[in-house]
Amino acid sequence: MLTLQEVQECQEEVLHNMMQFYIYEFSKYIPSIRLDNNGLYKPFKLDNYWNNDTFHAFFINLDSELIGFVLMNSATESNRNTILEFFIMAKHSGNGFGKEIAKKMFTMFPGEWEITQIENNKPARSFWKGLIKELSNDNFKENYKDGKYTQTFSSVSLN
Repeated sequence: MLTLQEVQECQEEVLHNMMQFYIYEFSKYIPSIRLDNNGLYKPFKLDNYWNNDTFHAFFINLDSELIGFVLMNSATESNRNTILEFFIMAKHSGNGFGKEIAKKMFTMFPGEWEITQIENNKPARSFWKGLIKELSNDNFKENYKDGKYTQTFSSVSLN
């Protein structure tokens, strides 16, 4: 069974550990990403996820196995829901798990959404654009600016 589990502050180290794999994967799209002298990638600052009610971190579990994570920012009066980081371990990619988790996120946080991908990350763009197009019955907008594609849509009327 595929589930989302909210990350607690005491689990920050586990999230940082998983993020090393995410950054490693992402480094093929952004050549400037480099290992620090300690052999690790620079960790993300996660303070907002413990101190701000609009930031949410989730582990993705398949049965009892940790297989990924989602970092997102929920909507405010002036901003849409946004997935900031989304990661499924390589051995589990291509099995529909990302699609299922994205649908769960759209249901958990109904309303206006904005999903962004960097131009070089063609697999992410293909995944998000295809999923949003399918779920919204092609009722979304896509913009390109400064090397990034952004899709905007409402999750209220998704399939």
